[in-house]
Amino acid sequence: MNIVSLLGRLTADPELRHTQSGTAVARFTVAVDRRTKPGEERQADFINVVAWNQRAEMISKYFSKGQRIGITGSIRTGSYTAQDGSKRYTTEVWADSVDFCESKNSSSSYDGGNSYGNGYNNNNSYSSNRQSSYRPDTASTPAYTSGDVDDFADMPTDEDLPF
Repeated sequence: MNIVSLLGRLTADPELRHTQSGTAVARFTVAVDRRTKPGEERQADFINVVAWNQRAEMISKYFSKGQRIGITGSIRTGSYTAQDGSKRYTTEVWADSVDFCESKNSSSSYDGGNSYGNGYNNNNSYSSNRQSSYRPDTASTPAYTSGDVDDFADMPTDEDLPF
């Protein structure tokens, strides 16, 4: 299976272009930290990512340099002949879904899993078959407030459970 999941920060603003037929394509690079042992110097890989159509437009509109982003997609490889006649090889991640990993006003904290209106599913992934705009004023808030035991109801143990 060719499935890639990345969590990192954009190294620059996404670059949005359109093909001759009008298809939107966004290209950007994500810096992804490598796992290191305690005391080792941090290292990162810089992964080239491509997004198409509505997803490309959404990324270029709502993401910018330095923001954390979650990407799920697949690796695509290719090759081309450069102007000097040499053969060049490419490796990119083609984004199938995108996750908001922090609030727009934050650069270092996760936003708590809010759902961003229609067009985004419950885990904040953008679904390209839905159309809507990002609306932070409609973000849902959890029903519980403190996380105390009193926030949850007791379930009777003498009844058959439906699962």
